[in-house]
Amino acid sequence: MIGTLISIVLLLIVLGVIIWGIQQLLPLIPLPPPFATVINVLITVIVVLVVVYIIAGLLGVVAPLRL
Repeated sequence: MIGTLISIVLLLIVLGVIIWGIQQLLPLIPLPPPFATVINVLITVIVVLVVVYIIAGLLGVVAPLRL
């Protein structure tokens, strides 16, 4: 149980740093403001979905993908 909580915290820290880096680099790409906003929102939504799926997998709610 404690290992799962530590894994979740580390996962959130790593993904937080990655999303922060992407959001800092996004203004360097010359895009019109509406497209930049849409891309920023899509990146945030994708990261949130990935975090929720990984946390649910760590807690045993969903089974990992088997390829």
